[in-house]
Amino acid sequence: LVNSCHGRMGRAAAESVVDAGLELLPVTFTSDPSGGSVPVRGVEVALKGLDAMAGEVAALKAAHPGLVVVDYTLPQAVVPNASLYASLDVPFVMGTTGGDRDALMARVREAGTYAVISPNMGKQIVALQSMLEWAQASFPGAWQGYSLDVVESHQSTKVDTSGTAKALVQSFEGLGLELQEGGIEMVRDREGQLGRMGVPEEHLDGHAFHTYTLTSPDGSVQFQFQHNVCGRRFYAEGTVDAVLFLASRVAANDPQRIFTMRDVLEAGAMR
Repeated sequence: LVNSCHGRMGRAAAESVVDAGLELLPVTFTSDPSGGSVPVRGVEVALKGLDAMAGEVAALKAAHPGLVVVDYTLPQAVVPNASLYASLDVPFVMGTTGGDRDALMARVREAGTYAVISPNMGKQIVALQSMLEWAQASFPGAWQGYSLDVVESHQSTKVDTSGTAKALVQSFEGLGLELQEGGIEMVRDREGQLGRMGVPEEHLDGHAFHTYTLTSPDGSVQFQFQHNVCGRRFYAEGTVDAVLFLASRVAANDPQRIFTMRDVLEAGAMR
């Protein structure tokens, strides 16, 4: 079950579910149900309102014991949705970013629900984050005195700063870097995205271009890390890996209940 298929990220995740040969249930819940359905790879997915979600998800779980929910909704829905999944003991993958993450984690821990919760479902980006965390622990202060400039570009509808950029900055700072005054620069204007960032025009409505520049105190040495993602399939494929991993943990009755994408990678659970 993918919430919500009428959004761009939810739609991409639903398509990847079908492409992977998994069963996509023909219903999705949304705060703005326009009625009717949305076609996803030959599956007509009915749009239903949030008021129907509790009863219908309970019924779906009874009919499909292996049910896993994928959530790509809105930041303000993160805690209410997770609370609902937890109350029904339905395993879920939380791909939605933002919201009250402390409240989210507390609710899931309290309920003991199986879940993969990660601010980034892109497998290789998570691997980069993990490598930087390892470097931070192994080589603390390796870039001491260097300055850090961070520029990130996302579709204009994304109003918040990238959670991935924030996480990487924390690792860089552990290596001795100091983020430049002004913090992480967000690029949301069309001109800047096309020109300065080099985003292909066809991906202006769905991309994630990040550049991290590390400069020595005298300016004579510079390092640059960059990850540029066009479209949403990259994250959708990682979401499916998370679903398969989580289903395997449920089947194994794993005593650990909450996982991240790093757990998925460490288990080698990637297609």
